[in-house]
Amino acid sequence: MVDSENNHGGSSTDIMYYIGLDVHKKTISYCVKDASGQVHQEGKVGATRRELDSWIKTLPQPRTMAMEATIFTGWIYDHLLPHAQQVKVKVAHPLMLRAIAAAKKKNDRIDAGKIADCLRCDFLPECHMASTQIRDRRRTLRYRHLLVRQMVQMKNRISGLLMETGVSYNKQRLHKVGYFRELLSTNEDVHESIRPLLKLSRDTVVRLQKTEYALVSSLQRDPLLADRVKRLRTVPGVGPITALAWALEIGDVARFRSIRQAISYCGLCGEEKSSADKVMRTPLSKQRNKHIQRVLVEAAKLAPRQDHDLALVYETEKQKGNANRATLAVARKMVAYLLAVDREERDFVPAENYQRAAA
Repeated sequence: MVDSENNHGGSSTDIMYYIGLDVHKKTISYCVKDASGQVHQEGKVGATRRELDSWIKTLPQPRTMAMEATIFTGWIYDHLLPHAQQVKVKVAHPLMLRAIAAAKKKNDRIDAGKIADCLRCDFLPECHMASTQIRDRRRTLRYRHLLVRQMVQMKNRISGLLMETGVSYNKQRLHKVGYFRELLSTNEDVHESIRPLLKLSRDTVVRLQKTEYALVSSLQRDPLLADRVKRLRTVPGVGPITALAWALEIGDVARFRSIRQAISYCGLCGEEKSSADKVMRTPLSKQRNKHIQRVLVEAAKLAPRQDHDLALVYETEKQKGNANRATLAVARKMVAYLLAVDREERDFVPAENYQRAAA
């Protein structure tokens, strides 16, 4: 155990203590090491705010902490951040911690020690942690995606019930309120056994639509996002969902030094594996933010219909023989537009208008 003078923040030494945390649902395994790698403390603490407050008082100072990114990391990071003096709390990228994943002997205590070693050797693959305000609003937007998926499932269930019982219907108008009511009231082929299920499914769709609309409206009116979303929506093909997804998933745009980094983060480029003279590339990298990737790809399918320049990008790539490749090219161009608008904090100006104004 460390001396008592260091336990309570004594200033008689300049030793930095490195704390590795292996976070789980109910417990947190920890390991405290100094710069030489000597273990000063290790053990487990309950994953509750009260127990963390008591535990943090027993740790030596000055200290810096690191933990792996998991579903539980967010609230623990926010709670520990005020207690990290001189150096911030760091979060490690889970895919980059190969030493833990590939170890022959693996347990919580060993994992915490390896995280502490990576931290003290300045070899920790740190990942970006967005601010608490952004993460709270991001959670709301991702919850909206869950509602949309459930809505689609219920619509498919309505279609399935009608097809199972041999009822003919207009596919394009089925989910319109007036047509659905007319179908139930006038179509004699709709069996009594499925009428309650159809009404229940329709009521669920309506309720989900109202909830989804309320969530999106609240985010658009949010003072933290309103101006930024308004600027982003001036980009061709960018609607409210795409603008919100960009603002909340990207967070601080200053962390991207180039367009290539932003494109890579959005998952719009292939992964490269090269050895000697052999180079292999995959269609799309699996290391990406899947939420922003999905939204941008969906937006890129519609954007060429709304903007001439994006339509030219699409047609140029499509001539090479692959429509999906053309969609990705449009998505990458949209990333360039969004990044420029976000960095300069001004509305999007088409190239031809910009050149005319310059002349």
